[in-house]
Amino acid sequence: MRRGGSDRVTRFFYPIFYVQIMVAILFVAYFAQQAGGSDALWLPIAWDTPYHVLRSIVSIGMLTFTLLFIIRHVVLVVCATADEVERSSFERRLRKLDVEPFQPLVSIIVPAYNEGIVIEASIRSLLALDYPAYEVIVIDDGSSDDTLTRAQTLEGQHGPANVQVFWKPNGGKASALNYGIERAAGEFCVTVDSDSVLEPQTLKEAVRHMQDPIVGAVAGKVVVANTVNLWTRLQALEYLKGLNLVRKAQSFVRAVSIVPGPIGMFRKSALRAVGGYETDTFAEDCDLTLKLLCDGWKIAYEPRAVSHTEAPEDILSLTKQRYRWTRGILQSIKKHWRFMLTPSKSLTGAMVLWYQAFEAFCWPVLTMLSVAFLAFSGFDATLRPAVAYLWLQLMLLDLAVALFCVGVEEQDLDLVLYTPVDRIVFQIMLDIGKLLATVEELLGIRMGWGKLERKGKI
Repeated sequence: MRRGGSDRVTRFFYPIFYVQIMVAILFVAYFAQQAGGSDALWLPIAWDTPYHVLRSIVSIGMLTFTLLFIIRHVVLVVCATADEVERSSFERRLRKLDVEPFQPLVSIIVPAYNEGIVIEASIRSLLALDYPAYEVIVIDDGSSDDTLTRAQTLEGQHGPANVQVFWKPNGGKASALNYGIERAAGEFCVTVDSDSVLEPQTLKEAVRHMQDPIVGAVAGKVVVANTVNLWTRLQALEYLKGLNLVRKAQSFVRAVSIVPGPIGMFRKSALRAVGGYETDTFAEDCDLTLKLLCDGWKIAYEPRAVSHTEAPEDILSLTKQRYRWTRGILQSIKKHWRFMLTPSKSLTGAMVLWYQAFEAFCWPVLTMLSVAFLAFSGFDATLRPAVAYLWLQLMLLDLAVALFCVGVEEQDLDLVLYTPVDRIVFQIMLDIGKLLATVEELLGIRMGWGKLERKGKI
């Protein structure tokens, strides 16, 4: 968000906060009505027959889901706003001090495998960055297309930027990133996906956080560039509500849970301390972030370090991508689960691991219980008033959070119109995929990388 954005945050926050409080009051009123024996919104809980037992479990699951949904989103919005207030205060102090900006040499690492269609646009966007001195290191990870040839056409000095292109045998994204980091001259390394385009101010905004020696990494903001159809617009809304809002809230305690592949800045000494990227998961970014947190490093979020990335445009590609993300996150949790039981070693790491475990295991199950609750109402009339009431609350809170995010992130207001589809279709579809991926991960079923085919639309 640009300077002066804190006023917009305040203007958007208070109305949305009051809407959320109203939702919570309505929820409490519902319980009060049940306790008073009212039939208006009565949710029958009985255990005398197998059907009643099943219906009661589903109903309790729906109530739990709604309550946690309210708490989760209120906490996220409050913490995100607190982070922005803190950021604005810090910027005002810097302007008063009128100190020289912190702008050390930065190394940008771009791993690429069969990215010929997008690699030149990506490198050209990096050459347009507003920063006094930096290097761009492109690693062709054994591509079988013309990625290397296209990248080499831009090799050399371009004003403040020096472009170097390397080739290595195929070993995966993690090995390509480590290869580039080893050859980086700067202490601060920015990792960028080869299909991503950075905004000019990105390096200046991200590197400021590195003045704090305990900050090991900075997560940037990822924006969907190709909002060309329903699926990509829903992903654009999801990135706002489900990814960037969460990172902004987590940044208040400097505990961002995942530094995204399209834009992340790392302190090289921190990477060396934890052994860099590893190749044993399908979410190397999540694995590395957890290693840093569990080693005691803090991780911040910078909303003005912006990367525009290409999202999957069809349901099959989207499903494959999210399947890989889910399996990779589960693998990362499994690797570091011991920290969940030993918070004394790293309280921040333990908190983030418990949060990720809840999001990976519990949240999809609760979502499915809410869907079952909706399905039950189709043939059980006694549930219909409660179904309408609780789903209306979910919709209202979704809308409130979407408005908040669009206002804070200065994104297209039209995205808010997709909120009902996001709740009723998109989120349910994603959670079903998460459940299936979780089952396969627990069963140890093998999977491939499933590389996304680029369209070159950024």
